[in-house]
Amino acid sequence: MREHGVAPKISIIVCTYNRAALLIKTLHSLVPLENLEQAEIIVVDNRSKDDTASLVRTFIEDYRTEMDIRYIFEPMQGLSAARNTGILASKSSLIAFLDDDAIPCRTWITTIVSTFEERPEVMAMGGKIAPIFETGRPEWLIKPFELPYTIVDLGNRIKEYPGRQHPCGANMAMRKPVFDISLFPLDLGRKGESLLSGEETWLFGQIQRQGHAILYHPDMAVDHFVPKSRLTEDWILKRYYSQGISNAMKSESFKDRVVLLGATAAKVLYIMADSVLSRSRGKRLLNKCRLESIRGTLHMIWNRKRESAAG
Repeated sequence: MREHGVAPKISIIVCTYNRAALLIKTLHSLVPLENLEQAEIIVVDNRSKDDTASLVRTFIEDYRTEMDIRYIFEPMQGLSAARNTGILASKSSLIAFLDDDAIPCRTWITTIVSTFEERPEVMAMGGKIAPIFETGRPEWLIKPFELPYTIVDLGNRIKEYPGRQHPCGANMAMRKPVFDISLFPLDLGRKGESLLSGEETWLFGQIQRQGHAILYHPDMAVDHFVPKSRLTEDWILKRYYSQGISNAMKSESFKDRVVLLGATAAKVLYIMADSVLSRSRGKRLLNKCRLESIRGTLHMIWNRKRESAAG
């Protein structure tokens, strides 16, 4: 443990909702990490209805001499709200987010802290995320489906994220001044059982527009649990539909919506051409998912037009 009054070098925020058993495994995985004494851990309970509160309090009592850990209850439903609560409660200039079903590698803290100290131009970073499938990897889960399942491996070289890619919420860290730009938007991100997303893309877009570097580091690695309930075609179709809604929600101006509709039309043409060539189950499912994404986008745009017309 740190000496009394010494600020932590990093704040680790773990947001959770109704997954007490997985959360406790994640908390136990923090105990053997290198330089744990440099960190504070903030568990944000986002209105869980299971025994999360009692199990976390028992864990805190058992490990209070080995780590600096706090429990906070956030009554506003939504991952963005929970993350924002953790950010506002944090004491460090570095913020790291870890999912409640993710297991970090032993050098996770060391890698994050040392990278930010050695590279002042880096404002945010992420790393590898390897899946732990509860029932094995489905044969239809082809490469394009990996990102929706939060599977990330951009190689073994430290580099800036390419193109439109950015860190994933299961394993990401940033300097606290990032949130001087904005906290996570409350209209985006998971709320309870919904699959809405887009809050991370929005935030990293803000960071990039400010001209800051976002780094991929292969040694910032976690294993991430993928439950049986998500390893179905119905779930991935729903995930893409929700992504389509999220895409439309991020398009706030008329110009943004025109650009989005143009991209959507081009996507329809691509899917029609690709469907002719698709033979494998995975490729056929991918095109169905892409169509679901388009359906979600158009549904959201249409609802916004109706709301606008209604005044």
